[in-house]
Amino acid sequence: MTALITGASGGIGAELARIFAAHKHDLVLVARTEDKLQSLSGELSRAHGIQSRVLAADLTDPAAPPRLFQDLSGQGMVIDTLVNNAGFGARGAYAEIDYEIEARMIQLNIAALAHLTRLFLPGMLARRSGRILNVASTAAFVPGPFMAVYYASKAFVLSFSEALSEETAATGVTVTALCPGPTETNFAATAGNQDSKLFRAGAVMDARTVAQAGYQALMDGRRLVVPGWSNRMTIFSTRLAPRTMLAKITRKLNS
Repeated sequence: MTALITGASGGIGAELARIFAAHKHDLVLVARTEDKLQSLSGELSRAHGIQSRVLAADLTDPAAPPRLFQDLSGQGMVIDTLVNNAGFGARGAYAEIDYEIEARMIQLNIAALAHLTRLFLPGMLARRSGRILNVASTAAFVPGPFMAVYYASKAFVLSFSEALSEETAATGVTVTALCPGPTETNFAATAGNQDSKLFRAGAVMDARTVAQAGYQALMDGRRLVVPGWSNRMTIFSTRLAPRTMLAKITRKLNS
């Protein structure tokens, strides 16, 4: 059994890699930073006796997903589990953020995820066996002023995953959406919201706990998992509040 994990060089992706390896899955680790991937790959191979391959790729490049797929297919590798974890955010008013940053975010968070899924899903369906884990966010459930594109991208991931989960019902393939809340990773520093009320006042989870929840939900074939009791309560409350109110609340959290 082989799992391909994008964004595997740190955070939730690296923890997912460690969990998959501990359960004796061979790995294909994908990220931009090859040195970090090589270090993690060697660590996991030695610790668990699994095969681990590194593919350095920048998934903000539209050509990267098909190139990655062709590379693996050309070597006869079968991917049993696809983990679309790579993504990033950016904080600021939409009218002020450099659109090149937003375009790269759309490409990585949405287009690359959808493209990789389209490339690997047909083989899974043909084998009547496979799992896909798409990392969304609690941000998927609300509009996100000052992180508008990021929140919208995660709404896509959630809706896309739930739709595919229904499409693939009874095929032997499952699709799971993992929706973590604030998590201790480099995400906040990259997005520039480490000093926001969301991270200063919220319940921040550790990446290992989030990854473990995602792995277990994937193995159980669940459509959706929101790690953490407080995050689940927050998501439940979004069903009761008007979206205009949710936007105002999120605006304050991102300020």
